[in-house]
Amino acid sequence: MTGDGSTAVIGKDGLDALIRALAARGRTVIGPTVRDGAIVLAEIAEGAELPYGWGVELEAGHYRLRPREDGAAFAHSAGPQSWKTYLHPQREREWSVDRGADGGLTVTEDDAPPPSYAFLGVRPCDLRAIAVQDRVLAGGPHTDGRYRARRERAFLVAVECTEPGATCFCTSMGSGPGVDGGYDLAMTEVIDGGGHRFWLRAGSDEGASVLAELPRRPADHATECAARESVAGAADRMGRSMPPVDLQLLMRDTLHAERWNDVASRCLTCGNCTMVCPTCFCTTAEDVTDLSGDHAERWRRWESCFDLEFSHLPGGPVRASGHSRYRQWATHKLGTWYDQFGSSGCVGCGRCLVWCPVGIDITEEAHALNAERQAAGGPEGAAP
Repeated sequence: MTGDGSTAVIGKDGLDALIRALAARGRTVIGPTVRDGAIVLAEIAEGAELPYGWGVELEAGHYRLRPREDGAAFAHSAGPQSWKTYLHPQREREWSVDRGADGGLTVTEDDAPPPSYAFLGVRPCDLRAIAVQDRVLAGGPHTDGRYRARRERAFLVAVECTEPGATCFCTSMGSGPGVDGGYDLAMTEVIDGGGHRFWLRAGSDEGASVLAELPRRPADHATECAARESVAGAADRMGRSMPPVDLQLLMRDTLHAERWNDVASRCLTCGNCTMVCPTCFCTTAEDVTDLSGDHAERWRRWESCFDLEFSHLPGGPVRASGHSRYRQWATHKLGTWYDQFGSSGCVGCGRCLVWCPVGIDITEEAHALNAERQAAGGPEGAAP
């Protein structure tokens, strides 16, 4: 494939050119940048805004920036945001209604054309998360038209992972550290004796068209080998792992495990894990009106299954205890998601560990549940 036009090598100036080329096509370029002590996603206009020379120090309940000596732009793990923030916004107005002088009502739907985004620096775990949300929100008989419109206009530049964090476990979930499709462009950052460069591959016709506009040179064997070795090495350095068992069956077999009581004693039911999760999709409707009562709006906003009102019925909440709400979240994410959508709802990004205020670790809980199942005479398990 090397030298056929679908793969090339660019330098740091090539990243600047990439951002300009995407902007020239009318796209709003979103990428990682340093802000407020974290690497966050925001609109960027030039390569200098990328987090060159910054990495992250991660642990359950812990996040901190740390400087890097190699000047890498993408040697950091997933931050507090995911691309869901742009494709499935946290809050958006659906319609408004106004009362006229004659008492009649005029309903106006919010149907403005969606923005055309270019996402620069999509991690493999997040690329898988976008594919998961595609199935949930745009793949069934009842699709979310707003999500689908944004998704169809999005250009994805994936970046393979070469340095996983202490909370990463994408290898366990089959979602990284490399990418094998679902992108317009994919790049791997290489820093060695040959310099600081990026190995690029096109994954779509538009991706190939953009690549052709960049200052580039043909992909050489040394760069490609260095890139592949870095990604393969990252797979061996994951900070966490899930037990090598069928997680769907594990969740089914341990619904009454004692471990749920242990985690419930620590869980604050704050919902942080669902807010940072790149695949959680639940929403609720919120109606607001002005003081006169002549103008009202309906907004859709994210909702969390940890919210006591999430499952409220006339007789009261279905899941009144923290025990039941954490179990619902974990068993859905790792188990019954398969029944609904044909895959796991977890991509191994580790955000739920990092941003849990008490450091609850879903991989630790899965290992504990598996150990309890084995102690009770259950199956030893094998890799799914």
